Parts: sequence; structure tokens; C-alpha cells
Amino acid sequence: MTTRLETGTPAPAFTLRDQDDSPVSLGDLRGQKVVLYFYPAAMTPGCTTQACDFRDSISSLQGAGYTVVGISRDEPAKLAAFRERDGLTFTLLSDPDHAVHDAYGVWGEKKNYGKIIQGVIRSTFVLDEEGTITEALYNVKATGHVARLRKLLGIDS
Repeated sequence: MTTRLETGTPAPAFTLRDQDDSPVSLGDLRGQKVVLYFYPAAMTPGCTTQACDFRDSISSLQGAGYTVVGISRDEPAKLAAFRERDGLTFTLLSDPDHAVHDAYGVWGEKKNYGKIIQGVIRSTFVLDEEGTITEALYNVKATGHVARLRKLLGIDS
């Protein structure tokens, strides 16, 4: 069973490669409020919907002081293609061995078309400027999630 993170706990540190194959560490984001979201796979219908919702809400999120970062198991080249294809304007990180997924409790059993499988549990974490988790949202839906997140954070469109 995957251990889930709770609000008030420090976010697990990481260093991953971004869509440009450059290293990005959680420490690099210190001093910023961060929306860190985990998604199953770039360029799939649900993940595209969710990424485009973040893209379309980026102005209001950034206006409220949030930096958006997406994490998947995809390699940097696929993330670059995803970012280019859909005009994504935020950082995408590659976690091919799902070590960071494990640390955040977002890799584990889930239902997919009625079958139990091992995979990414679509989840979002909101971190404060010190890297403390202020929201831990597991099993979120791709559609409508960003609107619900903005409402939770008190961010108008």
C-alpha cells in the first residue's frame, strides 16, 4: 500500500530532468508557491485535457503567485513534444523510474476499466514557499480538476 502525504508535511525533495533535458530540483522552487501535479502519460486524452486546463488557467494561477509543474514517467523528448504540440507554458518533469511518484504516494494500485493495475494515481500537491504541503489531492479527475483547484485556492478566473 502506498503511503500518502498529508498537509503540513515537507514535500519530498527531488531532482528530475525537464522537457529540455535540464535538471530541476524542488529546492530550485523554494520561495515560490507551487502546484505540483502528477499525470499518467503525455499526449493521452485525459492528460491533454488536464494540461490544457492548466495552460488556460496559468495567468490566474501565476497572478496568485503559483508556479505550475507537471510530472510524469515520460522521457524529456516526449515532454518537449507534448509542450510544443499543446502550447504548454509550464515546466514538465520526467520521472521514468517513478521514484518521485513513490515518494509522493502517487504510484500504486488503481482501477482502469474495471481492472486493478499498478500505475500513476492522478494527484496534485500545493506547496507553500518553504516547500510544505498545504493541499494533497489524490485520485483527481482530469476534467474539471483545475477549476476545482482554483476554487479551493480562492483564485478567480
